[in-house]
Amino acid sequence: MKASELLTTTLKRTLKAQGMTYAALAQRLGISEATVKRMFARGKFDLQRLDQVVAAIGCDLHDLLRMIPRAERLLESLTWEQEADIVKDPCLFTVAVCALHLLSADEMRGIYRISPAECVRCLMRLDRIGFLTVLANDTYRLRIARTFRWLPDGPILRCFRAQAEEFLDHDFAGPGECVGVVNVRLSNEHRLALLERARQLASEYSDVHNQDASLPLARRHPMSLLIAVRSWEPQFMRSLRRLDDASLARWLKSNAAGNPPTHPSARPGKPQRATAQAGR
Repeated sequence: MKASELLTTTLKRTLKAQGMTYAALAQRLGISEATVKRMFARGKFDLQRLDQVVAAIGCDLHDLLRMIPRAERLLESLTWEQEADIVKDPCLFTVAVCALHLLSADEMRGIYRISPAECVRCLMRLDRIGFLTVLANDTYRLRIARTFRWLPDGPILRCFRAQAEEFLDHDFAGPGECVGVVNVRLSNEHRLALLERARQLASEYSDVHNQDASLPLARRHPMSLLIAVRSWEPQFMRSLRRLDDASLARWLKSNAAGNPPTHPSARPGKPQRATAQAGR
């Protein structure tokens, strides 16, 4: 995709994130809606018009450029060693998370007890591992792909899992908050289909995060989405099990093959002894 196309796409995404229509933008620019539509359809902005559009939507050019996807190879994930180095250094970990949240260096230092020198050190270290590129005046540009993920069982997710109790120790009653546990039995086809939809939901959160990047920090609230899907049986149910996992799997396979269901504790070929007689 050409640079002009990337710029136009980013401008459209920013307008949508702010709920601003072409008509509203045209009114701010003092031109007709048809002119605005033609300008975006062709993707042609002279420098003066670009300055006017950026000012009209309430962001600066640096913020806009930071949101433009890059053609360079972007990181899909870090290595185990890189994640371990980040976890070991609370300041570095904080700056990395703040960078993912698209906070400026001034905002990082304003919220957290991070000195200017420490902030620069952390940004430069993240630059060396390819997480971001440090630009002039302590600004930066992320170099991670839209599909970037921490390693599934890596140091960073292990760190977050260790704090899961703190995360869940909450009433989840605030705006944009919810919690729930759903225990079901599904076919393999539906299990995989719903898992893909869960992944799409996580991607949607990331997409909206990028769309809102041009908004002031006061309008962007930190949110954490936890999606955990697995085959699981609580301990209180496992304690009542008649069979171990291997025996249970054989029993379920036998039933799935169409064999007459039998009590899992019954011995093959031996009838069950009744524990009660009818009428008693």
